[in-house]
Amino acid sequence: MDSRALLKSLSFLPTVVALVFSGGPAHAADPTAIGVLVVYHSASGNTEKMAQGVVDGAKAVSGVNVVLKRAAEVAANDLLSADALIVGSPVYFGNMSGEVKTFFDNWLLKFDLWRERKMRNKIGAAFATGGGISNGKEVTMLSILAAMLVNQMVVVGGGGAFGASATTGPDSPGIDDKELAEARELGKRVAEVAAVFKRGAAK
Repeated sequence: MDSRALLKSLSFLPTVVALVFSGGPAHAADPTAIGVLVVYHSASGNTEKMAQGVVDGAKAVSGVNVVLKRAAEVAANDLLSADALIVGSPVYFGNMSGEVKTFFDNWLLKFDLWRERKMRNKIGAAFATGGGISNGKEVTMLSILAAMLVNQMVVVGGGGAFGASATTGPDSPGIDDKELAEARELGKRVAEVAAVFKRGAAK
């Protein structure tokens, strides 16, 4: 065999070496990647804007994959595959909206998550928007966190004491830069805590 033929027969070696050192195609995905699911209901667009801020904050953390979904669109597998869940709701009559309450109610029968505590030890957080300064944003966030605690999730604050919130009524129309900054802070904190939990457990 001449030298040219020999070189040609060995041309596959770089590919083999790359696969050996990368762990092969099956290990191409980072097993320590963090999955953050952001769920929201929004009729006016305000809560959706806050949700996008939360997403941006979570994405700022290295190795984090973020999924954004409306409450009515979430499937059981979305929840099971996530390491962290952040839920946002507008204030309806001093509490979370019906769509967000239905989302949590679905954990019991439709998704069958509660019986075996399938959300146990996942990281949870909340955010809310409301028309007035004192019309139920804290109650809404605490209600969301309570649903998570019942499912033995680990809840964290961020942005504010109980989560991120925004006032959207006549005295403060829309979402301002400060409120968006709180949303980003919440997303970043949740992603960071989820990373500590997952990567620490993997050691």
